[in-house]
Amino acid sequence: MENKVAIITGAGSGIGRASALQLARAGAKVALFDLKEENAMKVQLEIEKEGGEAIVCETDVSKPEEMEASFQKVSSKWGRLDAVFANAGINGTIAPIEDLDPEEWDKTLETNLRSTFLSVKYAIPHMKENGGSIVITSSINGNRTFTGFGMSAYSSSKAGQMAFGKMAALELAEYGIRVNIICPGAIETNIGKNTFPEEENLKKVQIPIEFPEGGQPLEHGAGKPEQVANLVHFLLSDQSSHITGTELFIDGAESLLR
Repeated sequence: MENKVAIITGAGSGIGRASALQLARAGAKVALFDLKEENAMKVQLEIEKEGGEAIVCETDVSKPEEMEASFQKVSSKWGRLDAVFANAGINGTIAPIEDLDPEEWDKTLETNLRSTFLSVKYAIPHMKENGGSIVITSSINGNRTFTGFGMSAYSSSKAGQMAFGKMAALELAEYGIRVNIICPGAIETNIGKNTFPEEENLKKVQIPIEFPEGGQPLEHGAGKPEQVANLVHFLLSDQSSHITGTELFIDGAESLLR
């Protein structure tokens, strides 16, 4: 990744932060897209303390005008774009379908799926000439497991990301732009802060079933953001030059239990 330019959405925490640090240590210049500028600035300081280079782009990833402006800012700063990690997302409101407000559905789909579309759309003009790599953060939910009761909006957005990533991989292959999709299981991040479960309403759709203690057979606990960052680094680097349109599950076999 030496001297390559990477954009990471949702870069201020969790998987985004870990990936930004990983790529910067590998020599990449990193643009940190995040809705909360203060979080991204903390990551920027961490990168700069280690001798890396980073800029912050305060961006609402669901808004086309903000995304286009931020992509242009990166291009103006460094003159190229080699890698995009479309990682920003929320769990949103967790509720039975009949109790889920249309506005809550829309917010989850806009933050997760629409932002992925915008990340790819605005990357293309900057990557067409020299190619590059795009990685999308999807999830095991909606692609391999369907027991997240009340998470119909989230799971639909994650399934949509999978389909969109495969379509984009074929469409962009002629430009040498690779697109892959990662599907994490439980990872120790702060996404729970953007989760709003309706506890009472959820009781009516819960199915009484108990899974083995320790939901991830490989590790008996949630994965670490750094473990996902290792996979992101590989997929954004030239080491994965013959991989595109592929989903990779990184969940310690958690989804095989469900």
